[in-house]
Amino acid sequence: MTRRSVFIYGFLAAAWVLVMSWLAAEHFRVQKSAREALINRAKDISSTVGIVLRSQQHFGVISKERMESALQGLVRPGELNAIALLNIGGEVVVSAGAPVALPARGAVRVTERWDEDSVTLINLVDLGTNMDRTITGTNAPGTPSAPIVLSRQELYRPFDTNRPPPEYRGSPPGDTNRPPPPPEYRGPAMGDTNTSANNTNQPPYMGRNRRHGPDSRQRSSRPFWMSEEEYKSAINKQGVHGFVIVMSTHPIRAVSNQDLWLRTIIAFLAGVSVFGIGLAWRNLAKSADLQIRLVRAREQNLHLKEMNLAAAGLAHETRNPLNIVRGLAQMISKQGEASPEIRKQSRAIVDEADRVTAQLNEFINYSRPREVRRTKVQLNQAVGEVARALHHDLAEKNVQLRTGQEQIAIDADEQLLRQALFNLLFNAIQAVEPGGTIQVTAQKVSPTEATLDIRDDGPGVPAELRQEIFKPYFTTNQKGTGLGLAVVQQNVLAHGWEIACLPNEPKGAIFRLSHLHLSV
Repeated sequence: MTRRSVFIYGFLAAAWVLVMSWLAAEHFRVQKSAREALINRAKDISSTVGIVLRSQQHFGVISKERMESALQGLVRPGELNAIALLNIGGEVVVSAGAPVALPARGAVRVTERWDEDSVTLINLVDLGTNMDRTITGTNAPGTPSAPIVLSRQELYRPFDTNRPPPEYRGSPPGDTNRPPPPPEYRGPAMGDTNTSANNTNQPPYMGRNRRHGPDSRQRSSRPFWMSEEEYKSAINKQGVHGFVIVMSTHPIRAVSNQDLWLRTIIAFLAGVSVFGIGLAWRNLAKSADLQIRLVRAREQNLHLKEMNLAAAGLAHETRNPLNIVRGLAQMISKQGEASPEIRKQSRAIVDEADRVTAQLNEFINYSRPREVRRTKVQLNQAVGEVARALHHDLAEKNVQLRTGQEQIAIDADEQLLRQALFNLLFNAIQAVEPGGTIQVTAQKVSPTEATLDIRDDGPGVPAELRQEIFKPYFTTNQKGTGLGLAVVQQNVLAHGWEIACLPNEPKGAIFRLSHLHLSV
């Protein structure tokens, strides 16, 4: 994998992680917004409860039955599960809906408690502070800080329980038979100078005395049938100072689930996009690599065409004289009157002529342009035929040749493939020690490609020479021509393959042919 590919894949991975992080952050934001909306809804309900309290109270007293009925009208299962009014000690005074679970006495005071299906909100509004003016209508010292919730029996205790308390409504002007003021009237009668304003023997007036101004509100805040101790006890036990609302979390879950599905779809599409871009880049990189190999092969073929002209002239000018010299040397060695020394020198001339002719032939093979005629070739069969051709060399050095068992067919020019295998195996035989081992293995690396490895346990090739050995006339063997691996590379490049020299641990070398196209 190239550095550019690593950078592209890293960038795509970072972009995908960034998108996932953004989706997660947005999902948490939606959940937070849903919670805030639920809290705001609870605050709206608390405002409604405050309005109900103001509408139900009269002179600081609220009917428990009417308050329960009003609260029951606010309860809606699935939205508002329960609501309860609390006294100053945190005990339930009036409740509606499902039972409300309050924190134990002495526990840490909390205002929100989130459960799996509901959220309990405690004391959203401090009624003892915020409802001073709205309920009692006064700021005077000693004014009760909260309305009192009394049952019907407690409200009508001083009267006949079968009828409500009397209410003085006055009489039309000019009616001389109008009844006297009710006994609850606390102030002195008009024109009565014998009764002081502080006379406490008369019962208090439960209603509002319009003629005495705002000071009458303070005097009328305590019901006339309660003593000061009873009133203070009622304030502590039945005075409304706060309330508890139990809201259902079903709307939050619905919004969260809907947003989660949407984010999941976006994440899936983002993943598919990143994968598609990565796959497209991989194909682009492969195409670019293939184009580079084709350009190299085209340049090599152009160079070989130019070399072919020079090689043809050199072969014509050199091989014919060599054949003449070789023939004359053979004639001299066959003459009867020739001495043994002359015959020996003649045979040496013949051997040298053959060696030079072989070099010329290899040079011609190297310079000849490769025309690949692809056919279906079985790799194991081609390796076996080359091994039979080299049987004498293998037996002479007692070298063991091992081949793979997997049957792999590729598209290749059979003659060029055998020539490349012959040169590679011959070099391996020359490199290993007597009794050494050579292994030929072919394996599939993808549904369309395969590789072929030729391993030996010889001395190996130094790292600095693994690229040089494929150059023409470079050899580490004194008897070699330096064109064997160069011819192999030409045959490989002509097919669009690649060849590389790798180390074979613990010793030896590996010549690997890659990008072999599998035959269908």
